[in-house]
Amino acid sequence: MSGQWEGSKRGESVPHNWKAIRQLVMERDNGQCQELMLNGTQCPDPGTECDHIINVASGGTHSLDNLRMLCKWHHGKKSSAEGRAARKHLTEQKPKEKHPGFI
Repeated sequence: MSGQWEGSKRGESVPHNWKAIRQLVMERDNGQCQELMLNGTQCPDPGTECDHIINVASGGTHSLDNLRMLCKWHHGKKSSAEGRAARKHLTEQKPKEKHPGFI
């Protein structure tokens, strides 16, 4: 059984034991954002959001090896990039309309 993701606007579902899974990830990652900065060091901010490394829509799972803690900023940056990529993919699938002057 699964429940709706708390705070999700996309209606995504998570396992019924999501809070326990999130807590395991939080403990494993020591409550720290796991993203690397441009200089190669780990982000100094606390990890407050549990991130799917490969998002569920792309075939990712809720398994511990696909989860990590990110700070709000890094999670937002990643989610925005995923959204842009998905929108680009959709627009590339549509055939381009011919200009009315060339029909």
